[in-house]
Order: sequence, then structure tokens, then C-alpha cells
Amino acid sequence: MKCPHCRIDFHAAPEFTYIGQDKDGYWATVDVTCSACKKYVIFLQRGSDVLNSGGRSAKLANVRKETMVYPKGSLRAHAPPEVPAEIAEDFREACLVLADSPKASAALSRRCLQHLLRSVAGIKAGDLATEIQQVLDAGRLPTALADSIDAVRNIGNFSAHPIKSKATGEILPVEPHEAEWTLDVLESLFDFYYVQPAVVAKKRAALDAKLSSAGKPPVK
Repeated sequence: MKCPHCRIDFHAAPEFTYIGQDKDGYWATVDVTCSACKKYVIFLQRGSDVLNSGGRSAKLANVRKETMVYPKGSLRAHAPPEVPAEIAEDFREACLVLADSPKASAALSRRCLQHLLRSVAGIKAGDLATEIQQVLDAGRLPTALADSIDAVRNIGNFSAHPIKSKATGEILPVEPHEAEWTLDVLESLFDFYYVQPAVVAKKRAALDAKLSSAGKPPVK
């Protein structure tokens, strides 16, 4: 797993601590120690049963929810450094609140998406659904990415909540996997609009430098 403290990948060796049972189910904590920074990462689990009878070390069966409680944050990587600060900040906050409130996370993600499209996709400002359609009509996105961004319009059910397409930050019902999907789409858009052009520009600059040292003109 990737450590939320230092962002280095490490092999997790989880330790389970059984808490007990209440009307909502069975509860346990899971902790791992990052081999790189030596810090704890702690999760709270809720399941439907106990997998074994190992006392306080018993594992849960059919884990229905697992939430990282320490550190308070997200296991997702930060937005790449090429992403503008105001867009990266919305993305970071959308990741942070995902476990606690998928609705709030989706609202932040939609705002992040709208800022991104307006800044790099050359669209006319409107509601989010219309702006997504403008991007699709332009035909510049790869097919898979176009299909992904189109699916964002169905997150939370546009037809059932038409206000959503008018007010990007509106807090509306969404499923956790829908909010997470929107974050996935944003990461793909970051790569397409910011990371890949930066990589190409860097390679081109290096090539032009070599051509210049050889007395040749730069690449047109």
C-alpha cells in the first residue's frame, strides 16, 4: 500500500484488534506501520460477523466498511505538480472528505472539473452538463476519456436532480463509488491536460538544446 504520511509504497503487515459488537455490526481496528517512515496507519472496520475466535485479535467477516482514521486524509496521490494550485486544492479536499461525505466530495469534484474545463478546454461558460457536452463535441479527448467524462453527468442522476447541472457545488445524493469515480476521471484529465503536455515540452526542449549545440535549427 502507499503510505498516506510519506507517500512511499510498502508491504502492509496488518494487526487486527477486535472491539466488539453493537446493533450496527461487529467492529475492529486494523493498524499497519510504514516501513519507510515508521508511522502508524489505522483503519476502523465494520463487518457482519467475526471470522475467528481469536479474542482481541479476531478478524471480521464480510467487512462492509473500512475507514482510515489516522492519519486523517486520503490514500490517493496528490494532484501532479503541473496542476494549477486552485484546481489541485479542490481535488485534495474532495479526496479528504470522500470517506466521511461522498456527497460533499462529489460537489467539490464537480467544481474542480468545471474549473479545469474552463481553464484548458476552451469552452464557453455555462452549466456543467453543457460544458461537458462542449468538450465532447470538440472531439479532442481519447475515446475512453470522453466516455468517462460523459459518465460524470450521470453521477447523482442528472434527470432526477436537474438543479445539479445548474449549480455545480450543489450537495446531492450520490453513492460512494460514484464520488470515487469522479475523482478517477479528474486524475485522468490531469494527466491528459497537464502532465502529458509538460512531458512533451520537456523532451522537446532537450531535443532543441541538442540541435542547437550541433548548430542546427530547433524542431518546428
